[in-house]
Amino acid sequence: MLDAPLTRNLSHSSFRFRCFPELQDHRWILALLFFLCFLSVLLGNSALVYVIRRVARLRSPMYVLMSLLCVVDVLLASTILPNMLLNLLFDWSHISLAGCLIQMFSTYFLSSLESTLLLVMALDRYVAICKPLRYTDIMSSSAFLKLLVFALLRSVSIMSALVVLAGSLWFCGSHVIQHCYCDHMALVRLACVSTQRNQAAGLAVIVCFVGVDIPVIFFSYVKIVKVVVRAAAASEERLKALHTCSTHLMVIVCFYLVGTIAFLSGSLNIPIATGINNLMGVAYILIPATVNPIIYGVRTKEIRRGLQRMFKLRERKITSLKVSSGKRQTLRTSGLEPTSLALQT
Repeated sequence: MLDAPLTRNLSHSSFRFRCFPELQDHRWILALLFFLCFLSVLLGNSALVYVIRRVARLRSPMYVLMSLLCVVDVLLASTILPNMLLNLLFDWSHISLAGCLIQMFSTYFLSSLESTLLLVMALDRYVAICKPLRYTDIMSSSAFLKLLVFALLRSVSIMSALVVLAGSLWFCGSHVIQHCYCDHMALVRLACVSTQRNQAAGLAVIVCFVGVDIPVIFFSYVKIVKVVVRAAAASEERLKALHTCSTHLMVIVCFYLVGTIAFLSGSLNIPIATGINNLMGVAYILIPATVNPIIYGVRTKEIRRGLQRMFKLRERKITSLKVSSGKRQTLRTSGLEPTSLALQT
């Protein structure tokens, strides 16, 4: 009888995740699917970064931004997927409050950083296509550095405030987080004090990122499509340009729309089933991270050419090694060593 009042006067220091409770009987299948997604994220993004670093022609700001986007995608997936896999495979679902807050900050910081990178990439393409003569002046090294510093400062300041507010709450009810990772509202719902400030902070995050980034990105792509359609004489080139821009926008809309619904479902009390909310919370991270290397990498002409050069160079090295080893073998079978042949000549 004395335990209940005591627990209500103490704030929880550890929590337990409840990831896809409706599919617990099929958690091995879920673990396999998420592992394959994680593997594709690691391989696809690492391969794209490797190609951009190795090919000397890919040194413009656009490809630097692609590399940073790949790194952010890998870090973002690594923040949540290993814990999810351990939870699904071995039921290792416990996490401390400090660990939960660190995971929350890492997840939202990297997500906001990805949003800013998508914004900067759209602006870079807008300047390159709509104002090509001024591209080197506008996208100079100093301007590029300022954009990156702005991205870091905006993400760190806003997400730090969000996490500090969540960490200051008093948790004395349930210690079960109805999510696969430390989601903001999934944790805030467990508080036994007023959470109005946290809900307001969640709305402010959406306004600062989705409310600012999406209109600018959309405006940039609309301008790009207009310029390309006017400039392209052949209908084939127009279709290619429209197809590329529409594919980019589809991935961006998936990232923002699904992420916004998942983030705001708790703040606005949107009636979404726990499993669907969990799926959206994972999908807005995994889908762009899986598709970005294809959209921004394989479908980009310069990167395809870089891949072809790398493969051709590797083939030449392999054939030259085979030829040189074949010559040495021929000389040895004829009784002559390469060194002795060189001396004779």
